[in-house]
Amino acid sequence: MTPNAACHILSAGFSFHRKPFHMSRSEGVQYYLLRLQTEGRSRTMEGGVITTVESGNLMLFAPTDPYYLSIDKEVYPVGKPRIESGDYHIFCSGPWIEEWWGRKHRPAVLRLPLSDHILGLFRQLVLEQRRLSDSSPDISACYLQILCMEIDRLMSEQPAISPKAYLAYRMKQYVEEHAAYAFRLEDVAGHVDISVSRAVHLFKEAFGTTIVKYVNDVRLDMAREKITFSPMPLEHVSETCGFANYTYFHRVFRSRFGMSPKQYRIHSRAQA
Repeated sequence: MTPNAACHILSAGFSFHRKPFHMSRSEGVQYYLLRLQTEGRSRTMEGGVITTVESGNLMLFAPTDPYYLSIDKEVYPVGKPRIESGDYHIFCSGPWIEEWWGRKHRPAVLRLPLSDHILGLFRQLVLEQRRLSDSSPDISACYLQILCMEIDRLMSEQPAISPKAYLAYRMKQYVEEHAAYAFRLEDVAGHVDISVSRAVHLFKEAFGTTIVKYVNDVRLDMAREKITFSPMPLEHVSETCGFANYTYFHRVFRSRFGMSPKQYRIHSRAQA
């Protein structure tokens, strides 16, 4: 069975709303629907209660699930109340999707930080669907299957997190996605619209380590991989892994791995 035969994408696109939009279907939307809120907010029905869908949240609906979507004026931390809502959406069907859906309970709203990886999969799938020539339903179906499996991984990594832990996970994801670049604690805190002191406290409470130490750990793991598998000069490794200068990189690398970057490269290649 080809990927396209196992799961079929009926429609995939991006929408941005600056005017009110309302849809309510008690009988459902006939197909499986995956909707990623990319900007602003919307509202949907979850367990009989109208709930807010924030940027990064995934809406998941089976064919017979009652469907409700409302986009209207919202109050944001900066600026006047306004209508502003962007989303990627995929309507799909097929035996693979049915089997995947049945593996576990799927909430109507999966509350996750906005992930560049998930966003990229939605974007690639939509672009493939829009190709006017040489489009491949099999490639689109493969993107969809990868997206669904990534959703499962996110669900297993972040089960039923509290609002405070949700902010901590968003900060953690920001660090991981921006580790190769220079940023400050203010940037991490600003990503979730809280103060630096609260960001530091929430992160330590959720993960048992400081933001600064976690940033260094992520960058050092990146550096170790480049030192082992690439011929890149060590100063360049330091720079491309987000360290401000080689002296600091050398010190924290030795502290973490018990040897200098140069010694580590010699040792790792001798073991190969």
